[in-house]
Amino acid sequence: MNSTNVTDGSLCLLEKVLIGAVLTVLIVVTVCGNVMVCLAVYLNRRLRSLTNCFIVSLAFTDLLLGLLVLPFSAIYEISSHEWLLNVTFCNVYVSLDVMLCTASILNLFVISLDRYYAITAPLRYSTVVTPLRVIVALILIWVVSLMVSFLPISLGWNTKDMTIQNQIQMNGKQECKLEVNTSYVLVDGLLTFYFPLIIMCTTYYRIFKIAREQAKRINHSTCCKTDKTILPTVKEHKATVTLAAVMGAFIVCWFPYFTVFTYRGVMGAVCDRLMTVVLWLGYANSALNPILYAALNRDFRTAYQRLLKCRRIRPDARETSLSHEMKDKSCHLMTNLYENKHLETHTMNGRAKPLIKETIKR
Repeated sequence: MNSTNVTDGSLCLLEKVLIGAVLTVLIVVTVCGNVMVCLAVYLNRRLRSLTNCFIVSLAFTDLLLGLLVLPFSAIYEISSHEWLLNVTFCNVYVSLDVMLCTASILNLFVISLDRYYAITAPLRYSTVVTPLRVIVALILIWVVSLMVSFLPISLGWNTKDMTIQNQIQMNGKQECKLEVNTSYVLVDGLLTFYFPLIIMCTTYYRIFKIAREQAKRINHSTCCKTDKTILPTVKEHKATVTLAAVMGAFIVCWFPYFTVFTYRGVMGAVCDRLMTVVLWLGYANSALNPILYAALNRDFRTAYQRLLKCRRIRPDARETSLSHEMKDKSCHLMTNLYENKHLETHTMNGRAKPLIKETIKR
């Protein structure tokens, strides 16, 4: 969300080169990482789940940010906060910035609710989280994001004098920034950051309490029970840890920005350098999410490795389900054979053989 002001003086050549190099690396990592997330889910059937629909939406949002916003933000920083294009394109760029950052926050908010139902109500999860409701949630995310970005900015609701922003040049330069008034800052901050943040922290706190209790039960489970009941529970816990780490990175990256953003709207101007640093710290969150997936989720890590080696991702969901089915059948078969072995010691040789054959047929 670009809200920096014009800095005093121009950057020297060395500073421009260093800043340009760092920002270029950040943009490349953001674009490549989020492309890999989308490809991994598309090519790997094991990653095709309702939860990962929100993850793909988050990755798609970060990808758009890396393609449509960050390059212009980098040029704006290198050119000493002088906008080189026309005013209309400037306001479109600022609106895209606000919309995509808001969509990222709301995607993480919905992901936390999805994980909450998956852990706290696993038996009712499939009835609560349905494909239709996932589609509705994704539509609402983008509708709300549009309503806090393009709508107020195009109508001038975000400025102090209620006129469209960036119409006047300052010190002979055409600047491009998000102008804010107190009402806009409070509504935008509370609706798209602070309120979702409180809900996310509450849901993950309750999830971790339940996960800690369920982890104790896993240690007392049997062999046959592991494949049917415990394995999905462990998988849900691993997914929750991954998504909690993503949310933690989001807080570290965006909380400083929204703190400064709120102070600026309520109290007045802030230091230009501080605003620039917290803004790009927020942008860095879009590059961190794919890295966190690879570090904390084995399925994503395997999918990344396959993509880098240009190989088809295997095994797919059908192969995995068949392997679990074979394990269940083998466990059932061994149990029956063990029982028949005891019966065989108390029966004649001619009667023991049909029992074993009947068991094998099962």
